[in-house]
Amino acid sequence: MRKQADSRGQAGFEDLENYFNYFTEIEECFRKCRGTATLLSPLDWALIESWKEARIPLEAALNGIERAFTKYAKRPRPFEKINSLAYCTQAVMRAAEELKTSLVEGGGNRESRSNADRAQFTAEEIQGYLNRNAEILDEAGRYWQEKGQPPVAHDLGEAAAGLRKLAGEQAAAAANPGAGASPGLSLQDLENHLSALEDKLTASVTRAAPVELLAEIRQEAERGLVRCRQEMTAAQIESVERQFQKKRLYEHYGIPRLSLFYL
Repeated sequence: MRKQADSRGQAGFEDLENYFNYFTEIEECFRKCRGTATLLSPLDWALIESWKEARIPLEAALNGIERAFTKYAKRPRPFEKINSLAYCTQAVMRAAEELKTSLVEGGGNRESRSNADRAQFTAEEIQGYLNRNAEILDEAGRYWQEKGQPPVAHDLGEAAAGLRKLAGEQAAAAANPGAGASPGLSLQDLENHLSALEDKLTASVTRAAPVELLAEIRQEAERGLVRCRQEMTAAQIESVERQFQKKRLYEHYGIPRLSLFYL
């Protein structure tokens, strides 16, 4: 039983490690190709999340970014730089299709590039992270209660309670490691719970947000994507805009990202 629990925990760890590497390696690849330590924009981060959501392999994302920069460097004005990851979208999509075809024709599996450094979390770090976010959500809930938005305040409070419950499960699992399989021992299970809490919060603040705020966010996204729309499909644009709206609404309502990626 213990061996099975260890196996499940390791599998969850590897899945989560791949999640972390997906973001960090794409960011590093873009910076390296651009030749500067440019910070990714909120829209760039939203785009990466949309690629992850669409299950674009990391290998395809990295190859596509490199190809896009190589092609761009051959333009008549090579001194101009790519300012947004969105410019690489079509190259990434083509790389993903090529990778899929090669895997089908080859009849085998190909592992994506991965970061050699593994993300290591102690039980104490995870508990502290969950409890800190619970406190932030409670504070935000009190604020919006005073501002006359009780539904949002209620949902924030429920999410905070959910985080404290997860923190308690982590503490119990750490205190009794020989008890066998436990939700507190699986990072992937924990990440799934956190994702579900985020989905509920996203739905809550989207319902509560003023029409003017939503319009302002859409306009900001449109301005950011105006030079890159020709490189993206309608579905890709919709996905990026959805992720960007989530990011801006969380900032407006004082909601922290709950994923362990932000630990």
